[in-house]
Amino acid sequence: MSRPRISIVTPSLNQAAFLPRTLESVLSQEGDFDLEYVVQDGGSTDGSVELLRRYEGRISLRVEKDSGQSDAINRGLRRTTGDIVGWVNSDDLLLPGALARVAAAFAANPGAAWLHGGCEIVDEHDRPIRRWITAYKDLRCRHYSRRALLVENFVSQMTVFWRRSAMERVGLLDESLRYTFDYEYWLRLSALGDPLFLPERIAAFRWYTSSKSGARFEEQFAEDYEVFRRHAPPGALLRLHKRLRTAQIVGAYRLLRMLRP
Repeated sequence: MSRPRISIVTPSLNQAAFLPRTLESVLSQEGDFDLEYVVQDGGSTDGSVELLRRYEGRISLRVEKDSGQSDAINRGLRRTTGDIVGWVNSDDLLLPGALARVAAAFAANPGAAWLHGGCEIVDEHDRPIRRWITAYKDLRCRHYSRRALLVENFVSQMTVFWRRSAMERVGLLDESLRYTFDYEYWLRLSALGDPLFLPERIAAFRWYTSSKSGARFEEQFAEDYEVFRRHAPPGALLRLHKRLRTAQIVGAYRLLRMLRP
């Protein structure tokens, strides 16, 4: 890939408050690559569609009813043509220089099927928050193993990119999952080999009270355990480790919810 094409998918549904920042964070990327930006809107009623139409010519937009976030992402993935693929949710951000780093990492490591990178956590106003969680995830990412990933999903979704050849092998997202279709996908990709890790911050995850991660984390971690059971090898010790780690994380989420004004 002397000059790769990078395809980004953004699923959109009633996120007009954040959508312009997401779009600009992707469209402002520069480097030795070609960008294909696919936006899949599920029929927003908050002005998102009108906003998106202003970007026609710079994005590939489709507006149609879907059955949920994973279905919307899969619809977008099917429309991509790039050598390298990823998705950015409509309230998250790519940071400056992200895609140039991704393209360079894949070029320098032709055997790598997928990669992920450092990620900031930001609030509704793009201000970095919860830096201790960011530092913790950085540490976990630097000491990656598939076993560690089975115990805890420390990979930040908006930093993950994979080769089209990998997607052809592992398929698309599991639409039966509501919260952890990304984690389940990482476990499928991890069966192809360990990811590259880019320690630089390449994306930002937006945390706020009404987000899926902020509002319904108990349900999320119940589904997380079912995904673990699907992919984990037999062994009571690994299952116990998973249970204990999940209990710790859920406890931390509950504490954060109580402390949040």
